[in-house]
Amino acid sequence: MELKLTRPICFFDLETTGTNVAKDRIVEISILKVYPNGNKESKTWLVNPEMTIPEEVVAIHGISNEKVANEPTFKQLSKEVYNMIKDSDLGGFNSDRFDIPLLAEELLRAGIDFDMKNTVSVDVQTIFHKMEKRTLEAAYKFYCDKDLDNAHSAEADTTATYEVLLSQLDRYPELENNIKKLSEFSRRREFVDFAGFIAMDEDGEEVFSFGKHKGKKVREVLDNEPGYFGWMLNADFPLYTKKILTQIKLSALNNKLS
Repeated sequence: MELKLTRPICFFDLETTGTNVAKDRIVEISILKVYPNGNKESKTWLVNPEMTIPEEVVAIHGISNEKVANEPTFKQLSKEVYNMIKDSDLGGFNSDRFDIPLLAEELLRAGIDFDMKNTVSVDVQTIFHKMEKRTLEAAYKFYCDKDLDNAHSAEADTTATYEVLLSQLDRYPELENNIKKLSEFSRRREFVDFAGFIAMDEDGEEVFSFGKHKGKKVREVLDNEPGYFGWMLNADFPLYTKKILTQIKLSALNNKLS
């Protein structure tokens, strides 16, 4: 089974300093780019996160502070990473909830205006959980009949994720070999931002999905409680969430002026 592509797709995996999208940093990134003609290219970078990697995290992925001390920072790598993914759709394992949001934060911090407006993503973990409900190691064994050596190595996890998706397409004829359809199938609730603070309601309008205004339309909250916008911009929310919130506010202001 080969993927039917109309544009490239980049499968990628991150190893990080932790799981907080707003605060943690990348220590390793691996990208496998698959082209519509079947060609592939891959790159893996170790990254100096400019912060201490906790011991309990080192114990998981094996990337120590000493190992990345002399590696380039993400800002130094950001243009190369962005140039590799900018014309592509994205694929990963738990990527919609973690890898894409954290990558977006790193790119925005580096001054690159990353956006997903013209990009779809396929989360192989969601397909797996909907079909079998297990982990990447189990998925690799189940679908590919292989043991995942070097689990939590970004390169091994990235390659395994790509192979699992190909095997999923072979196993489930009801899965359409189309990146847009796979993206729709692997998507959970539709969120406007990556981190899940702003969602779409049944009318296609943005609503808050957390806190005291959960379920309320963002535009109405910003109209009725102007200080809420400033609070969110100054609070510890991801940069991409703040970017989306600002876009909604500016759009509402433009509508009032027009």
